[in-house]
Amino acid sequence: MSTTPFTLQVPDMHCDHCRHSIESALSPLGASVAFDMETRQVKLAGISPDVALAALAQIGYPASPTDS
Repeated sequence: MSTTPFTLQVPDMHCDHCRHSIESALSPLGASVAFDMETRQVKLAGISPDVALAALAQIGYPASPTDS
């Protein structure tokens, strides 16, 4: 498990429903989740990037790591 925070770009995240779906998928996995809806980015900690990417892809929100 990774405790180093990282950010994912989630281009299909548009609304509160998207936010709720993403949080519902990641929180049970131990992730701390913070959203920036304007830039469509999700900041995560407590989970590995690979696990987060797989969980998001499984619920229909493909994501990619950002440089920041």
